[in-house]
Amino acid sequence: MDRKYEALFTPWKIGNVEIKNRIVMCPMGGTSLFGWFELGGCHFDKEAAKLFIERANNNVGLIIPGIAPLRDTFWGKWLWQNPKMFTELKEFMDEIHKTGAKLFIQLTAGMGRSWAITEQIAPLHKNKLTRALIKPVIDTSHELACPSPQPSRWAHDIECPEMTVKQIREIIEAFAKTAKLCKEAGVDGVEVHAVHEGYLLDQFAIEFFNKRTDEWGGSFENRYRFAAEVVKAIKESCGSDFPVSLRYSVESKMKGFCEGAMPGEDYTEVGRNMEESERAAKYLQDAGYDMLNADNGTYDSWYWAHPPMYMPENCNLEDVAHIKKFVDIPVVCAGRMNAEAGAQAVAEGRIDAVGVARQFLTDPEWVTKLIDDRLEDIKPCICCHAGCFNFSSSKGHANTQDLTDTMGLARCALNPETMQSKKYHLEPAKKVKNIAVIGGGIGGMEAAIVCAKRGHKVTLYEKSDKLGGVFIAAAAPSFKEKDKALIAWYIREVERLPIEVRRNTEVTDLKALSADEIIVATGAAPKKLPVKGAEKAIEAIDFLLGNAEVGENVTVIGGGLTGCEIAYELYLQGKRPTIVEMQDDLITAKGVCLANTSYLRDFFKTNKVPVHLETALCEIGDGFVSLKGKDGDIFTNATDSVILSVGYDPAPLAKKGGKVHVIGDAAKVGNLRTVIWGAWDVAMKL
Repeated sequence: MDRKYEALFTPWKIGNVEIKNRIVMCPMGGTSLFGWFELGGCHFDKEAAKLFIERANNNVGLIIPGIAPLRDTFWGKWLWQNPKMFTELKEFMDEIHKTGAKLFIQLTAGMGRSWAITEQIAPLHKNKLTRALIKPVIDTSHELACPSPQPSRWAHDIECPEMTVKQIREIIEAFAKTAKLCKEAGVDGVEVHAVHEGYLLDQFAIEFFNKRTDEWGGSFENRYRFAAEVVKAIKESCGSDFPVSLRYSVESKMKGFCEGAMPGEDYTEVGRNMEESERAAKYLQDAGYDMLNADNGTYDSWYWAHPPMYMPENCNLEDVAHIKKFVDIPVVCAGRMNAEAGAQAVAEGRIDAVGVARQFLTDPEWVTKLIDDRLEDIKPCICCHAGCFNFSSSKGHANTQDLTDTMGLARCALNPETMQSKKYHLEPAKKVKNIAVIGGGIGGMEAAIVCAKRGHKVTLYEKSDKLGGVFIAAAAPSFKEKDKALIAWYIREVERLPIEVRRNTEVTDLKALSADEIIVATGAAPKKLPVKGAEKAIEAIDFLLGNAEVGENVTVIGGGLTGCEIAYELYLQGKRPTIVEMQDDLITAKGVCLANTSYLRDFFKTNKVPVHLETALCEIGDGFVSLKGKDGDIFTNATDSVILSVGYDPAPLAKKGGKVHVIGDAAKVGNLRTVIWGAWDVAMKL
């Protein structure tokens, strides 16, 4: 192991519990040991248990599973009313402790206005009759209950009801009862969720959300009373030596309702500012908390707590390191933390441990590889949120994520086996076959890798001299360093395995291949716009690959994810982009996480990047574009260059059938998740 990482592998304590190293696997929605948003109700989740055992066997110090709602989302049963679940938990904890790892259970009071109410559930809640009819199954009024009446973060036309004092007391009691059962099951501690990310306890703590006039609102002490009463109740039930961590946001990074602050921006904080946070951290420590598991943000500034690739690495480190000066308990920092910066911060005493989350989903062995000096073998998380947390939303829409995704968080776009080991797993092939894979993009390489690992003889054909396909262009922007690392990882894997690679080889006749099975991964082709002057425009891929120069004023046609990322890159280059989009919002596609989309929307708003919504392109001329607005009026915009980013159509070399299998964008245009999971769907069956 490189000496610069040594500080990460020193022991430390939370209360009386010693942790073997300074790497904390942070909680992620969907990784709860008690299940997540499942119709059958809370239960001991064996898939999550398998996930944690594998990570524990790979040298993580402290594991904190994802939130366990104290009251089951479906049927309304309290966790403490399910003793069988805790019996199974005890058996699991015995296995965890054999690895030398420690584990805290994270318990949540609830989400309040941040509950990601879906497009399917929202109409049922709005109607009093249907709300009453579904109440025995899912009590939406309870799930949405807030300190004060206010709009939902996800469905602005839904008003969240005020939580009653009785409900508050029930939650405090449930924390104490559930924590005691966790302790009896051998759990090393619990984490209270959360004065963090704008969840329920944070809504009580923040004056912007809490307008109560009783003992649970108003003054500083009243607003933080809920969180303080929770830890006191746990300590009374479990003893003062039972560790209790608090998930904590140092600053809210909020400019207003559903409006976050950009990194480095000079703004007025409407949530918890640093001055209040200095006081709150000390107050919560004195109430009984033994650790702060910290970052920044709320659901209004979600990109601070769930940093996409646009956010800088270690984005929360300075704020978290500052707050450590005001407490005597350990402080963990999370948020795109890299190992080198984290190790240095620990060595300098600025933080006590490094919190890492989604990298554990992508590569369960990354800590072991770090210890073994195999950094190049770590499959990088690219912060896409496409599998792990793709709650998506746009103007006028609640969470548009598919219900199957809502019920299956914490999966990984890049690693299908994560939380899906029953569906996706490697088994030796029953019969070794000669398999031809046509197309060396991510889908083709993934299929080749899976087939080779199963024992097949694989030949990969790529018509260019490079592997990576269209993802080379997607990884080109300056903020896509993890995407570039992912391509390098794939190329190394292909070279490491017994895969014959034929570059500069374009396949045009499948019959000429001596293969038992053929996988077509030839990707997609850019759509063409039937407008006058379209030939004057630059295709998105050509711009990204550096094949075309652009002027200072650039009009980007298409406000989907790719178009917005191009506009963002243009701004970073010092250009003046303008975005034209036919929909009523930017990035309206399902499955793109709100943390990612809200960053780009807030960035363009903050930096006054012109955005024309509900606007169509009519003509591209010399130095101008002609546009048609929502009102039907046609207007022109001066521009030096036009970039087209209006989507793609599948471009398969051949249709599927018989021994021919079509995958990835060649089958249906999607994203990395659909490409990689689709490659497994085929490669596992051959």
